[in-house]
Amino acid sequence: MWKQGSWTPLLLLCTVFTAGASASDLRELFYSRIRDLLNTPPFTQETSPKPTEVKNWGTNLEGKLGQVSGVSVNNYGQPVIFHRGPRSWDSSTQLFNKSHYYIGKEDGPIHVDTIVTLNPLDGKIVQSWGKDLFYLPHGITIDHHDNTWVTDIAMHQVLKFPYGNHKRPTLRLGELFTPGSSESRFCKPTSVAIAGNGHIFVADGYCNNRIMKFNHEGVLIRIFPQNGEFLSLLIPHGITLMHHLDLLCVADRENMRVACFNAELCPNTPPRSSSPFTIHQPDLGRVFGIASNGNLAYAVNGPTSSHIPIQGFTIDPTAELIVDHWMPSSADFTNPHDIAISPYGDALYVVEIGPNKVWKFNIDSGPTGKPIYRTSFC
Repeated sequence: MWKQGSWTPLLLLCTVFTAGASASDLRELFYSRIRDLLNTPPFTQETSPKPTEVKNWGTNLEGKLGQVSGVSVNNYGQPVIFHRGPRSWDSSTQLFNKSHYYIGKEDGPIHVDTIVTLNPLDGKIVQSWGKDLFYLPHGITIDHHDNTWVTDIAMHQVLKFPYGNHKRPTLRLGELFTPGSSESRFCKPTSVAIAGNGHIFVADGYCNNRIMKFNHEGVLIRIFPQNGEFLSLLIPHGITLMHHLDLLCVADRENMRVACFNAELCPNTPPRSSSPFTIHQPDLGRVFGIASNGNLAYAVNGPTSSHIPIQGFTIDPTAELIVDHWMPSSADFTNPHDIAISPYGDALYVVEIGPNKVWKFNIDSGPTGKPIYRTSFC
């Protein structure tokens, strides 16, 4: 129901119109009042938090990493990366048959530590683990309880390792080395996002082009999209949750866009029936990674064409706008693969699979130093 104050923009519109104001003044006053009512501060290229490269950060890592496929940030603000050691996967390597079965099992798992925790101040290695556990690393996520979630595209599985236990996963989703499109199998899963209530979202991935949602015990709740839903994915390569907006945002790689849809996390609230928010602009290119903080998402693209720069993007998903572009100042991105942001929103990390590199960016969050949240949709 409309509140009495809700008519104020219309009254303002009529008053200014009769006073003979110009069309541009009228439009600005009207939308300014709308923003006030919705408590939705506008983001522009001039006012959005700006990622700035931290030069010479992580130079000690040169030559120590394989393809860095994933990055997350733990609750201590430490970046945690997932790399492939001596193993690589690109257009020149044939590691799967036509049915998506991994053909390198006889080589065994990777014989070096593949999960590396870094010092956020200088990029030096704090801790590493993962030797003889993984075959072809892809995505990594550290949840609110510092559990480590990874996807292995050769194993076709998602694995959960609790904090302090680096030897044996306490939860496995998917069937080992068995690709499929059933409710119990993945096919090269790419990314994981964990909700505050423990729900698990898996981007599945290179073959199935779907998002699967599980409860905290690994019981399937939902598959996105379903028949009749206005969503079609083509290699969902990265995902991030915007909890307060009840949105899951997807780096929809080969559709060259970001798509954000209802994550259905609000308790006792019927799902919103609405089309997804989509960000699909000519310079976006193939989107590889996505992260979020406050009302903003941050994404990186990868090689697409000679006409599309490889760069980072700051996105306002609900406005369906790219509000800023950014890149390193010391050199160019070459092949970004994933992106992560610190819990406090003050640091951003981008990893590449060639050259095998980790970038750090500081984020100027403005005078408040805090992310701005819109009113929760729940």
